[in-house]
Amino acid sequence: MGLKEDILEQPETWQRLLDTQVESVKRIARAIRQREVNYVFLAARGSSDHAGLYAKYLWGAFNRLPMALAAPSLFSIYDKPPALKNALVVGVSQSGQSPDIVGVLTEGRRQSTPTLAITNAPSSPLAQAAEFVVDIGAGVEEAVAATKTYTAQLLAIAMLSAALSEDGDRLAALQRTPQWATQVLALDAAIERVAERYRYMDQCVVLGRGYNYATAFEWSLKLKELTYVVAEPYSSADFRHGPIAIVGPGFPVLAIAPGGAIYADMLALLSRLISQHRAELLVISDQEEALALGRTSLRLPGGIPGWLSPVVSIVPAQLFCYHLTRAKGYDPEAPRGLSKITLTQ
Repeated sequence: MGLKEDILEQPETWQRLLDTQVESVKRIARAIRQREVNYVFLAARGSSDHAGLYAKYLWGAFNRLPMALAAPSLFSIYDKPPALKNALVVGVSQSGQSPDIVGVLTEGRRQSTPTLAITNAPSSPLAQAAEFVVDIGAGVEEAVAATKTYTAQLLAIAMLSAALSEDGDRLAALQRTPQWATQVLALDAAIERVAERYRYMDQCVVLGRGYNYATAFEWSLKLKELTYVVAEPYSSADFRHGPIAIVGPGFPVLAIAPGGAIYADMLALLSRLISQHRAELLVISDQEEALALGRTSLRLPGGIPGWLSPVVSIVPAQLFCYHLTRAKGYDPEAPRGLSKITLTQ
């Protein structure tokens, strides 16, 4: 087993999650609705933190739940945890082992708030600390870089959102995600060819906004940990507030721009980057105008609802990072200085 196999397993992983956890998530949602929850307080690190960014937009938009992203060191190093009254305290972690994330949920239980763990390890310390547990059931992920566990976390977050709002249409839409992933994975050979163009890239920016703000962060992380490219993520709004000045002719800009509420803003920025800055664009989209702007374009399947697009849009980015790592002559199974589980206090 390795990174490529983990990426290719995602349709199966998602289908298993949907088959085994929907009813459990519905039960958890019913229990949460019976509590006085006014906001979400979420703790995570690394890729799981990016899943939390997705939850911030999704749960805010569909469940009217504002989110605060925890500063775990307040609970561990400083030992000065904030008051968590009326919060749903959520910990997201593939391994469920990092002491600082566990500490946030432990404190949540001490303050008598509902606590939820989203993890690939249902017997982990994080799961044991939580009142409710969603087991993403991704199976063993031996590769250091998280892929199938990240997307399974996204899917679990989307399942909980639909269940909290008792939205049958959105629950039904979730069932299409494995099919969309299969369509994207069919692009593997084409992505391998285009990745060769970027073998000498050593810096870039990654743009996304709204639901796909999380995708920009996760794509940039995969570039950093696998290819050692200095990749900086931005929302299309923040990028206009100064960082756009770094873009000159040929500067690589990677963008996630699917259709939806954010699309017009992303398209306007990408058009500006071409006409005024002569940037080198790599675009992931399902929209013809955006795809036409890219020097390299990776097409998403049509019909994906905007709120679900981050689950699917990161998959071609994962493949791109895998193939770029190999094109640069690095080992995707052994990124330097990293281990599968990182324990932070």
